Amino acid sequence: MAGSAHAHWTSRFAFLMASVGFAVGLGNIWRFPYVTGENGGAAFVLVYLVCVFVIGIPILMAELMIGRRGGMAPPGSMRAVAEQDGKSPHWQWAGGMNLLAAFLIEIVYCVIAGWVLLYLFQAVTTGFTGVDGAAANSYFDALLGNTGTMLFWTWMGLLLTGSIIYAGLEKGIERAVTILMPVLFALMVVLMIFNIFSGGFDTAVEYLFSPDFSKITPGVWLAAVGQAFFSIGVAMAGMMVFGAYLPRDVSIASSVWIVVLADTMVALLAGLVIFPAVFNYGLDPSGGPGLIFQTLPVAFAQMPGGHFFSVAFFLLLSVAAITSMVGLIEPMTAWLEEHKGYPRHRSALAVLVAIGLLSMLSILSYNEIAELKVAGRNLNDTLDFISNQILLPLGGLLIAIFAGWFVSSDLSRDELNLSSEGAFKLWRFLIRWPVPIAVAVILVMGVSG
Repeated sequence: MAGSAHAHWTSRFAFLMASVGFAVGLGNIWRFPYVTGENGGAAFVLVYLVCVFVIGIPILMAELMIGRRGGMAPPGSMRAVAEQDGKSPHWQWAGGMNLLAAFLIEIVYCVIAGWVLLYLFQAVTTGFTGVDGAAANSYFDALLGNTGTMLFWTWMGLLLTGSIIYAGLEKGIERAVTILMPVLFALMVVLMIFNIFSGGFDTAVEYLFSPDFSKITPGVWLAAVGQAFFSIGVAMAGMMVFGAYLPRDVSIASSVWIVVLADTMVALLAGLVIFPAVFNYGLDPSGGPGLIFQTLPVAFAQMPGGHFFSVAFFLLLSVAAITSMVGLIEPMTAWLEEHKGYPRHRSALAVLVAIGLLSMLSILSYNEIAELKVAGRNLNDTLDFISNQILLPLGGLLIAIFAGWFVSSDLSRDELNLSSEGAFKLWRFLIRWPVPIAVAVILVMGVSG
């Protein structure tokens, strides 16, 4: 196995909490509910689950395998594994693509995380008392027009994330995730139980789990594959670098199953937290990206115990945002440590300053430079298109091709150490055929769309 100067997880629990924390983010709690609403409810959920388990598990196993075998950030791990098998070191560029995707995503993501922190502050101070639809829309529009407010809360989110990264693997990331992730799960369960007694829960269960198969269209399949890809963090560098810190005695396969099951459970729980309030107060389940920021405050204002509910919900969302940002920023920090020889503190600071400065462009794209277009898209939409429609699927496709066709079966078998030869053959079949085909379809449809 390639050598590494990096620290290792002190326990399997810490690794699992960090991995789940990276996978469980705004993609689950913010994006999953509104994408479900836009794509027919339970029909979408069913297709999404198929995609998660057929695509998600094989490719996450491949990422962890490459990360642990290489022992470095994605470019170094890809190069090290390629060289061990006598392949071209230029595979490091596929790992570099993962880092670039994480960097571009974080520039936009940190701004949305800032919104979440602001809404948490508002929930604590006001509980959204007296807010109606017009007021909620007006408040959100005012936020988008206020550069200073967005900048403050964006940098607050980066400061919180940076303090965790700055402290290192054991004292920073491990300590944070082993506290924050159990809190996140506990909050979700509490909010779901709250909904059982608050109305709308039965309607939400039927909406999420009683599929109308006539609604399953090619567009639903594409949306489900894309959401699965985004939700579990494929090709975003985080899982590969977390794999680099993974001791040899920890099972990759069982860890991936736990991460994917937890990620899926959180997405479904998010639906059971959000949709009961949506249905109970006659709101639109297909409310799009504004579902959380423009729709739910109206529900909080009307429901009994709405102040508590709003604080718990935005605290939950804040935890998810911060732990995901840790997973996006850590690979870049690790790469600077390896590539430039910087100490951890300097690497973390350099990454955070770069993202903090570039986040100003994302913020200004909501107001001052909203009219600035690149190929018909504003800057945020352009960054989203490059990262989510091109870099993520292309990076995932290259990981699948590399693991399935260029890494020898002996190396893969040794690193994965699956319980049976049949399980290994199934993984190898999936990573060589269905996974790259599905990801290639995402890439072609995303670029052509």
